[in-house]
Amino acid sequence: MQLYGHRGAKGEAPENTLAGFRHAYRHGIRRFEMDILLSSDGVPMVIHDLSLERTTGNSRAVSKASASEMGGMDARQNTTGWHHTTGVPTLDQVVAACPDFEHLQLEVKNDDRRRLNRLCNRLVEWIQKENLYQRITLTSSNGWFLRAARRLDRRISLGYVAERRYPPPLRQARRLDCSYLCCNSHLCQPALINRAHQYGLHVSAWTVNRIHDMLVLEKAGVDSIITDYPTSALIYFENRRRVGDFCRPEWNQSEADRDTGSSIGREA
Repeated sequence: MQLYGHRGAKGEAPENTLAGFRHAYRHGIRRFEMDILLSSDGVPMVIHDLSLERTTGNSRAVSKASASEMGGMDARQNTTGWHHTTGVPTLDQVVAACPDFEHLQLEVKNDDRRRLNRLCNRLVEWIQKENLYQRITLTSSNGWFLRAARRLDRRISLGYVAERRYPPPLRQARRLDCSYLCCNSHLCQPALINRAHQYGLHVSAWTVNRIHDMLVLEKAGVDSIITDYPTSALIYFENRRRVGDFCRPEWNQSEADRDTGSSIGREA
């Protein structure tokens, strides 16, 4: 089972910042999930919200701020504490900070259709130019964006982001010609996972912060989990591999909590 750092390492450093990605990368994380929106000057930025207010305290919309303006802000507001200022990074800056990354899930957030189209063109051109077909998956809950990306390039890896049971996640992923099904972890029941695998889909569960839940999902067959605490999770699984403790299937909740310290961090 693969580990992805959620928004870098959301529980360990400010989310979607260079500080967070560098922190996780230094500690061995090579797979990341991050959110992508377009700046006012057409640069793909790594940020979750349409507004800058939650993470920077600035009330402007992302669509009204340039890449350089966002880079100069302090993105430590209402997020994990950090000892120095860190701004909103561009996608290029994050990739440069993690040069030998194995795989990135780039979640494109819902936005104005015109801006989504422009962002889609930028991302597809970048993947083509750098030959990143095996290392990048464009994910979204926005079906229009996924269809637009597919029209531009049949080789692009796409993922459908599902938060609820309806519309049916697997049906949507297949309709949109996706290779990844990125589900809220509560949706990741064995029946769904097995059916997804029958259709060749990679199942990625988010956001998973408790060791017990990671073990349950691993047993159920998920291919990857997205966690706010990637470096702590990596330490646990590396230690498990070293000692050969492969998670007894008969464990119950109390046993797993006792043996794994209950959780890595707070549930997202």
